[in-house]
Order: sequence, then structure tokens, then C-alpha cells
Amino acid sequence: MNPIQVAMYARVSSEQQNEANTIQSQIADIRARITAQGLTLLPEQEFVDNGYSGATLIRPALERLRDVAAAGGIDQLYVHCPDRLARNYAHQVLLLEEFIRGGVEVVFLNREVGQTPEDQLLLQVQGMIAEYERAKILERSRRGKRHGAQVGKVSVLGGAPYGYRYVTKQEGAGEASFEIVWEEARVVRQVFEWVGRDRCSIGEVRRRLEAAKERTRTGKTVWDRATIGGMLHNPAYKGEAACAQNGDGAAASSPESTTRAALATQTRLLPS
Repeated sequence: MNPIQVAMYARVSSEQQNEANTIQSQIADIRARITAQGLTLLPEQEFVDNGYSGATLIRPALERLRDVAAAGGIDQLYVHCPDRLARNYAHQVLLLEEFIRGGVEVVFLNREVGQTPEDQLLLQVQGMIAEYERAKILERSRRGKRHGAQVGKVSVLGGAPYGYRYVTKQEGAGEASFEIVWEEARVVRQVFEWVGRDRCSIGEVRRRLEAAKERTRTGKTVWDRATIGGMLHNPAYKGEAACAQNGDGAAASSPESTTRAALATQTRLLPS
């Protein structure tokens, strides 16, 4: 008789990365349950997505898991709870049906999966609650970022534009900041002088940069017009930064929907 092919799936989202050992606790619980069942879990059958949102199905470990399951390489799949598999109820149903079609028995540690109407109702309610919890997490995060921008915290902005290096909270003793990269800052000032004093077009600025062999952030000597245009419109060089997003994730453009974060005076590359 062939041994039962066992696999496990664990996930922690990016919103939860600050919670220590969350992923490790999931893995430990699942391993203990599998061992208690007298089964063996091979290392290659452990599928773990650390730092991936459950709102999307595009996750590296999940995609590998689905491929292995479709190929008949799994008999039983152990997951801590349904929202680790997916936050969205529709995604949960899609994955469960896909696994069942492939002959995979899905075992959730916090409940058994059955086919009765009551079981399906419970799964649906859990999925709806998971979606609600995710919406609340996103709303709290949005409010926190907006407040951070209003009080001038650079941490809400993420990456730094050309001319700066982003100093993380870990590097900056709990406070994120922009640090001037002086060689790049020289190029930024030169670009603004060419446009403001010499009235150069973006095309002419590009030609001058390439003729002078000035390097982009990636070390190239070929400049893109969009990069130069973005540099000229970036408020960070005068000590401000815009922080806002529309609901679809696109950068907000109207004054009402944009928060300006006043950066430290020493980060200005241009006079106010």
C-alpha cells in the first residue's frame, strides 16, 4: 500500500509581518497535527507564503501547491484555517473545488471540511468575516499613513527619489528619513539649473546628461525623458512629498485627496 502523500500550506500577510513568529507558529501546529496522525511530511511538501496577502491567488508557494496537487502529488493538504488559504470566500471555494477535483482531502486545523449545507454555510460565514477583517486592516493602515503624512513622517512615503537614499526605521533608530546622496544631488541641481536658467527642454536636458556621462540610479548613462520629467515635478526636492492614493491604488492628483508631508529642512536639494 502506497503511503499517504501529505502536504501543508501556511501563509502570513504583509500586514502581519510585524507579529513575531506568526508563520512559525502555524507551521509548528500543522507539523504537530500531521505527526499526531502518524503521517510523514516531506520538506518539499511544505508550501509557505511569508508576507503575501490572502486577497490574491498569485502567490509563489500557492501556485506550486496547485501544480503539485493537479499532478496528483498530494492526498491530504493541511492548512491552519480557511483564511490562510484565501481571504476571499469566492477564492476559498475555487481552491477547495480544485483540490477536491484533484483527489486532495483538505484538512483545516480549526474545523473539519464537510459537504453538508451546514458545513458550506460555516465556510461561507468564515470567508465573509475574513474579508471584513481585511477591509478593516486596510482602513486602519490608510488612516495611519494619512496621519503620518500630515505630521511629516517620511515612513509613509516608502522609496526615495533620485538624489536621496531612504533610511528605514531600523536604520534610523525607529524613525525613517531621507538621506542626501551628494553625487546624485549635484545632478538634480544641474537639471533644474538647465531648465530654470537656460530654458532647456527635457530633450535638451537628456542630451546634456548623456553627453556628460551622468549616471542614473541604476548606473546607466542613458536617460529616459519620463525620468527627467518626474524629477522636475517631484516636490521632494523643495522639502515636501505627496502622500495619497485613490481607492484603485493609483496616485491621487487632486489637492483635496493629496497630503503634503513636510520633510526635514536639511533634505531640500533646491531653495524654497
